[in-house]
Amino acid sequence: MTLLNEALRAAHAPAPRPAAAARTVLVVGAGGALGSAVLEQALGGGGFRQVQALVAAPVAPALATFHPLPEAQLARRGTQADTAFVVFDRERHVNGRDEAFVRPQPEQLPGIARRLHAAGVRHLLVVLPHAPGALPQALQQGLASLDEQAVAALDFRHVLFVRSPQAPAGATARGLQRLAHWMLGQLQMMLPQQHQPVRATRLAAFAVHLARRLPDAAPGTRVVPPEVSWLASQVDEAEVARAWLAGEPLPTVAGRRPRY
Repeated sequence: MTLLNEALRAAHAPAPRPAAAARTVLVVGAGGALGSAVLEQALGGGGFRQVQALVAAPVAPALATFHPLPEAQLARRGTQADTAFVVFDRERHVNGRDEAFVRPQPEQLPGIARRLHAAGVRHLLVVLPHAPGALPQALQQGLASLDEQAVAALDFRHVLFVRSPQAPAGATARGLQRLAHWMLGQLQMMLPQQHQPVRATRLAAFAVHLARRLPDAAPGTRVVPPEVSWLASQVDEAEVARAWLAGEPLPTVAGRRPRY
């Protein structure tokens, strides 16, 4: 009787979700230090059948799982991706490599989100670093602009805004821009540790772990506050992603040496 009950229960159980390895992810904004780190983490960490990047110029794929997606193709035929990253990052110059990738601007977010939704994306992650101390506490925990509210109103299954302070630009800045960066650096020294900037590679690893687990989470719009992004940079980012999406207590950094 027990075996019969188990067989009946298994027959009526919902079909399992597709594994991450069967999924395709698209990265919009794969240039810059953060965008390229997200692309590398998605490619190198496994778990996705194909990793696409929206490109403005031809790119020769070096890996079988990497597929450059021209903007025109997204508009004409959509994408096979069910998950997408939109990464906003500062411009950098690396032998022209970044110029091949579409570089979104923050004011373009609602339009990009609508295009991705129309193309078949159902899980959207927006990675938008901000200047240290520039975002009020209330906005760190919730939607920070009308543009973000417009994205949340779209019929995505999941929308995730990943917040993290961004380190000041390097020494290439000049004049008033360098002075502004110096002032931001002084402000950064006065911020609590959990509101300090996170290295691009660690933030990218955390964002990709969130993307892998997102389809199994309850649907809706979520905001990852800066302190959670910082925590993930100090401990096991996969465990932080799992616990945070599940609403469980997060790991602590007690007794651990800080990571930089």
